[in-house]
Amino acid sequence: MPRRLGRKFYRRPATQLAPDLLGKVLVHRTAEGEAAGRIVECEAYRGPEDRAAHSHAGRRTARTEAMYLDGGHAYVFLLYGMYWAFNVVCAGAGAPEAVLVRAVDPVRGEALMAQRRGLPAGRRELTNGPGKLSEALGITKAQYGMDLCGDALFLEDGPAPPRIARSPRINVDYAGNHARRRWRFYEPGNRYVSVPPRD
Repeated sequence: MPRRLGRKFYRRPATQLAPDLLGKVLVHRTAEGEAAGRIVECEAYRGPEDRAAHSHAGRRTARTEAMYLDGGHAYVFLLYGMYWAFNVVCAGAGAPEAVLVRAVDPVRGEALMAQRRGLPAGRRELTNGPGKLSEALGITKAQYGMDLCGDALFLEDGPAPPRIARSPRINVDYAGNHARRRWRFYEPGNRYVSVPPRD
């Protein structure tokens, strides 16, 4: 059986955790069944110091409250007012850092993912973006703040990618010079990576 990741794995800064999330398997168990995907793209958000982070300058609202939980919880937010985006809360309690999971490579429950997405199994569009993977895995506002060390939504160890590439993050031009920070990590050549590198 794959090893489930414990609290200690998550208790470190987002920029340290993000590259290590590549290759890990995100699992969601629901009444419909289990769906899982290997993480192939993610972005680090460094909290108050990071102008691209929802918690920049210590912003604390009902929306961002989950970011202040201990490492190993889920931060889920609405993207473009339409799609749910899943983030791994990291560092320690009160340090609002998180890693946005941008794409996964399906490994279990692909038929269920396809049903949820209304697409044929095997299509890269199944999980090649943050909103797409959340829909495929059945992640919604209901998973906001969920403990990733529990039995429903969690991460398993998995094979590390042969190479890890990095680039600036996607769609954070509003963050000024912070937008140029190379805090997007991805598996080069994987067909599920959302967009080409933006170096």
